[in-house]
Amino acid sequence: MILDGKRVLVTGGTGSLGGKVVRALLRGDVGRPAGITVFSRDEAKQNDMRLSFLNRPAATDEVIYTNSQQLLSFRIGDVRDYAAIRAAIEHTDVVINAAALKQVPSCEYFPVEAVQTNVMGAANLVRAIRESGARVETVVGISTDKACKPVNVMGMTKALMERIFAEANLEVPSTRFVCVRYGNVIASRGSVVPLFVEQIANGGPVTITTEDMTRFLLSLDRAVETVFAALEGARQGETYVPRVAAARIVDVASTLIDGRAIRIDVTGVRPGEKTHEIMVSEEECHRTISRGDYYVILPMLPELRDKQPFTPSLTTEYSSSAVNLEGDALREALAPFMAATR
Repeated sequence: MILDGKRVLVTGGTGSLGGKVVRALLRGDVGRPAGITVFSRDEAKQNDMRLSFLNRPAATDEVIYTNSQQLLSFRIGDVRDYAAIRAAIEHTDVVINAAALKQVPSCEYFPVEAVQTNVMGAANLVRAIRESGARVETVVGISTDKACKPVNVMGMTKALMERIFAEANLEVPSTRFVCVRYGNVIASRGSVVPLFVEQIANGGPVTITTEDMTRFLLSLDRAVETVFAALEGARQGETYVPRVAAARIVDVASTLIDGRAIRIDVTGVRPGEKTHEIMVSEEECHRTISRGDYYVILPMLPELRDKQPFTPSLTTEYSSSAVNLEGDALREALAPFMAATR
């Protein structure tokens, strides 16, 4: 399997996605790594994560418990710190770069901080691999729909991260740099569904920013699958985009309320917020192909593209405005969260 015997570094490994990636690695979903290192700047989250893996309540989690003892290590550091990231990659084969400032309004109020983490952090990683001569085989950058036709700081910084990693394939040709791009992860920290669940459990009101807003609804498991799919199949400079269902946010709220007398308040669009998510733009359509369950955006830089002819898979942008998750299908998608609202 693709990660058998590999040493894997997960930056931002204590976040929602990073933690899920680490759990999948410990289960051996894509092979048994030789080592897994969680690199992040929050020692409290690292300690909580360590304890959670070492106190498995169910027999089915035994493999996670055992592998966490044998394979898992933690390293305090920040991708903003060049020396820290250079030291972390010294004996690493694969890097999954999940470190990010991702809250859209926060990035609007602190744009320089977003640049330092999302842009300079990526640049530090590329520089560290280049200058150290570390034999890193693959780097997977975690991007976002907001990087597509960006209108907010978070999206702009992630768009730059994508371009930094794409160009890095020319700068460090011995390392494969690829990206994954996806939209709203249902259960991630700061996403709308956990907020709605909390608001409903407290009796409401449930707050939405506008009734027109739509979002792709991606599970954390599917997000992790996308990372592993890119690890296995992406070529230098490519961006993997999962095909995923989309829904109106007001429908998500109504489904979770489930007929109870809980009010929905419309609060207005937040700073930097998009009405619809776009994962592939009209400009990217002509260089987007299908590969399995994914759209693959070929690199903009011609030096990185295969010279073989291809047929684009899209004729227009890939947007959440094409709602395809309603009624019973939406209820089924949200079923894991509905019990928590009671």
